[in-house]
Amino acid sequence: MRKRLAIYRSPKEIDSLIHAFQEGNLSRSQWTHEAHLTVALWYLCYDSEQEAINAIRNGIKRYNSVQGIETTKNSGYHETLTLFWVRTIRRYLADESQNRSIVHLANGLIAKYADRNLPFRYYTRDRLMSWEARINWVEPDLKSLDSEIVRQGLKSLSNS
Repeated sequence: MRKRLAIYRSPKEIDSLIHAFQEGNLSRSQWTHEAHLTVALWYLCYDSEQEAINAIRNGIKRYNSVQGIETTKNSGYHETLTLFWVRTIRRYLADESQNRSIVHLANGLIAKYADRNLPFRYYTRDRLMSWEARINWVEPDLKSLDSEIVRQGLKSLSNS
């Protein structure tokens, strides 16, 4: 049986998620793959790209701190995964109509990228789960990302 995807009915539901995330009072059980995607989407819709990346990165680190989640070799913040999903969401937004609501965009994003294992199409487990990948951007080792522009953007953003 396939897990039911989160479906948002109103912008208030998304705003509530964002507020709980920003305040650090989103429960760990609510901090799902779908919630990660929605938070990143929200920032990418309302901030410049660099501001969004900084807000996502710092927000996850702050959330983890409030929740008592330490960054270790096996858990906590993961830079490569964060930037991978930011770029995936950015490509998704580029393909979608500019006039779509945040609810439509979030529901479409969740439906399209429900598979949290997508990064393993680009990375071996050893490379993606390495300490280096957790603290810095690392290039994929199975296949390259879709475009040179995306790869260059990821390299430059990992240095910010």
